[in-house]
Amino acid sequence: MRVPSLPRGVAAGLARGAGRLSQGLGKGGGTTLPGLVLNRLRPNATAEMAGAIAGGVILISGTNGKTTTARLVRAVLDASGAKVVANTAGSNLERGVASALLNAGGAEMALFEADEAALPGLIEQTRPRVVALMNLFRDQLDRYGELEHLAQRWSEAVAGLDPATIVVYNADDPAVAEIAAPHPNTVSYGIDDARVGRDRLPHAADATECRRCGTRLRHEMVTIAHLGRWCCPSCGLARPQPEVAATRVELHGMGGQRLALATPCGPIELSLRLPGTHNAYNAVAATATALALGLAPESIGPALARRQAAFGRAERTSVGDARLTTLLAKNPAGANENIRTMLLEGGALHLLVLLNDRTADGQDVSWIWDVDYELLLHSDRLASLTVGGDRAHDMALRFRYAGFDPDEMSVAPSVSAALDAALADCGAGDLYVLPTYTALLELQAVLAGRGLAPAFWEDR
Repeated sequence: MRVPSLPRGVAAGLARGAGRLSQGLGKGGGTTLPGLVLNRLRPNATAEMAGAIAGGVILISGTNGKTTTARLVRAVLDASGAKVVANTAGSNLERGVASALLNAGGAEMALFEADEAALPGLIEQTRPRVVALMNLFRDQLDRYGELEHLAQRWSEAVAGLDPATIVVYNADDPAVAEIAAPHPNTVSYGIDDARVGRDRLPHAADATECRRCGTRLRHEMVTIAHLGRWCCPSCGLARPQPEVAATRVELHGMGGQRLALATPCGPIELSLRLPGTHNAYNAVAATATALALGLAPESIGPALARRQAAFGRAERTSVGDARLTTLLAKNPAGANENIRTMLLEGGALHLLVLLNDRTADGQDVSWIWDVDYELLLHSDRLASLTVGGDRAHDMALRFRYAGFDPDEMSVAPSVSAALDAALADCGAGDLYVLPTYTALLELQAVLAGRGLAPAFWEDR
């Protein structure tokens, strides 16, 4: 039986109470339950609260990079003095957005990362001022279905946007560009520096056919998976020239990178603490979003330079004499880019791979066979390997087929035990951890329990 819609104040009070109870019982950070309760008690609450944000709502979505990009945009907004409400803990379904809005406290603007499958519903609920569409990669096939299904949902959502809504989009992603470019109010972004590109698609590329006519796309340059300079040789659909483009990308391993950007407002120089080409895309996306919001171009570089890695995205933690670098790896595109970034570092590599198959990870783990773990082995620098998580033995099999000696591999399904085994092998060196999402949460809980890290929902 449907619960009648309660008065706004009553529903909000009960929802906040549920969040405090969740935190008090140690069941979570109160980032999801309040919104779930609120939406049951007052189904239109999200739309009501979003409509009360005077400066409008910003939604950032994509398969990879939305958490980091949202944090970068938040840094520029904070530097502008704007009072912002955001789902900083990464709870990115409607319930998480509703939970954040419950604590808006007179915020002038709202900034939310949005799960790619939840984006159409959130667009309808929040009527955003800006929507940033970052990328579409194969991810959680048991939940999302094939990539084309998700692309079609995005296409329908963008077609229904108010013409005044600004769509910031990645011109280097063929599916995203085809979806977004027809909208009347857009800002496109991409990478133009050929030094970070390759001349052919990797085997794990996803969007390889033209969404307009079905012909196989031609790539002049490939940056990540299917991203890059592309065109359709049949119908003429081609990558738009990005309005915000990285003309120079200097990668400095885990130490960060420097970027030179060409923008309609003039050149912008960025110095980031964040590593890898994937974070170059995140920074360019954040810059394009900040410019779409009318923020001062001169404030962007200093604001991004101060921002540290988001939870689990090149985050570093000291554990005794060792240093952990955690690189979330939840699909082939992201995992492959993490491996490429690790290989920019010198010296021996100690690796801990944590594979879970829970709902938030996707229960289909066949994607691990499209990750280029062989690059680590061919580098002759993989000094130790530990695999853990619910599907530790699947990961062990994957490395065995890659050519790694199983007698040299530690297998421990328990995240805590796997961490201890990896640390023992690492000694006083650097340990790189590649976890899926729920394994990342487990790892953080282990570190928090040992007093080495805060709880994951604490915004740092």
